[in-house]
Amino acid sequence: MSRDWLSERLSDDLEAVRDAVSDVCEKFDLQYWLRIDETDAYPQEFVDELQAGGWLSMLIPEEYGGGGAELPEAAIMLETINRWGGVGGTIHAQLYTMGTILRFGSDEQKKKWLPQIAEGLRLQSMGVTEPDAGTDTTRIRTFAERRGDTYVVNGQKMWTSRVEQSDLLVLLCRTRKYEDVEKKTDGISVLLVDLREAVPSGQIKVEPIRVMSGHHTNQLTITNLEVPVENLIGEEGKGFRVIMSGLNAERILAASQYIGSGLYFIDRSVQYAKEREVFGRPIGMNQGIQFPLATAYANLRAASAIRWQAAQLFAEGNEGGTEANIAKLLSSKAQYEAANAAMDTFGGYGLAVEYGIESKFRQSRGPLIAPISTNLILAGIAHRELGLPKSF
Repeated sequence: MSRDWLSERLSDDLEAVRDAVSDVCEKFDLQYWLRIDETDAYPQEFVDELQAGGWLSMLIPEEYGGGGAELPEAAIMLETINRWGGVGGTIHAQLYTMGTILRFGSDEQKKKWLPQIAEGLRLQSMGVTEPDAGTDTTRIRTFAERRGDTYVVNGQKMWTSRVEQSDLLVLLCRTRKYEDVEKKTDGISVLLVDLREAVPSGQIKVEPIRVMSGHHTNQLTITNLEVPVENLIGEEGKGFRVIMSGLNAERILAASQYIGSGLYFIDRSVQYAKEREVFGRPIGMNQGIQFPLATAYANLRAASAIRWQAAQLFAEGNEGGTEANIAKLLSSKAQYEAANAAMDTFGGYGLAVEYGIESKFRQSRGPLIAPISTNLILAGIAHRELGLPKSF
């Protein structure tokens, strides 16, 4: 794919990141990503290249061996990966999950874990969702009972991504049962679990879940898992805020991926529409082709603007929850709009695997319902921003 693409105006620093990441992405062409999709494999070669270049540790402060970058730089990195046809979701959690330790960990935890993560220890996974507790996170049942200097954890987790590609897991659990707290967000704690010990010992059983987007996700069964109390992140019983802070970063970075994929559809469609001739003229002359692509592009630019606002707020220490959620909402819808416009542009060829549209088209549907559903975002905006009564 050519680098001569339409783009919004970026700062010199962000352009430098985009160009450097593009150098990496050029080594992994469409055929590489088609093979990954066909075999449902993890793109280890691509991930290794990013790790070697320091991209996966870019948000870790320099004092701990990282790049010392801020969230906007990570956002443009993920946008660029997806715009080149890659899948940023295979590595994005390495960028934000470590923030749990960085923002809420003790000095000892930071000194112990962050340098190891910067060197390549994989922290790609976060266990939050459960079979009977999806969006309503406060109703989780996975319970950690303290016994001296150890928590003993039992429960289940669903949709826990990249466990098989992780060394560590950020685990959300209850240290006080839901029925025993006055405020439903109380009694929730965050533990850092060493998967290198927990999985081989059978304390965590991992069952992969095959999904249509090629996303590597799993169900976990946790049985008498022993976690040292020193691996408690933040204050016991106050982990809801800890986990929500990381989820705001996730939504900003996810939005960046969706914007990148949306622009991938636009780039490919514009090129094809200029070259494809029907009835003696390029199909790009037809407004039926032009208008859907132009509309999708406009909506992607609008989503990008709120994404940058959210990223800057986060970098300044403001959680920016509303902005992060709006960025995720608008970018996921704009990506899906661009996917449909691309499929209409390519026509029957859009269904052909070799053109690289149908796989991305499949991947564009999931973001409308995860990592947070469109309807829940709208309900939150209605209540928190508009002052309407809570609907759930």
